[in-house]
Amino acid sequence: MPRETKRQRNAKQMIRQQRVREKARLRRRPDRDDLARVLLWRMIEVARKKDDSYQALGKVRDVIVELLERQGFNVFESEDVFHELADSYADGLFPFRPKRHLETN
Repeated sequence: MPRETKRQRNAKQMIRQQRVREKARLRRRPDRDDLARVLLWRMIEVARKKDDSYQALGKVRDVIVELLERQGFNVFESEDVFHELADSYADGLFPFRPKRHLETN
């Protein structure tokens, strides 16, 4: 039996991935990006509530930026992105919109 072409393999993979996403949606299962977003927000919130919030937030930033640097990201750009996120979370409100596609009617 001849090997499938790359186009055929990609088409099958696309169908498999769509099924995986559909199952996850039906199960209302968060993906790793959803989890990471909420985790980062919570870490920033906890750091802001410490007595030494500036230092605590700096520790969170340093760890995250160091790991991003190890992946090849620019340190200053990573710090900038972190501070933009931290600033956007500063109002204390829950910053995430409801996932309408997960609502059951």
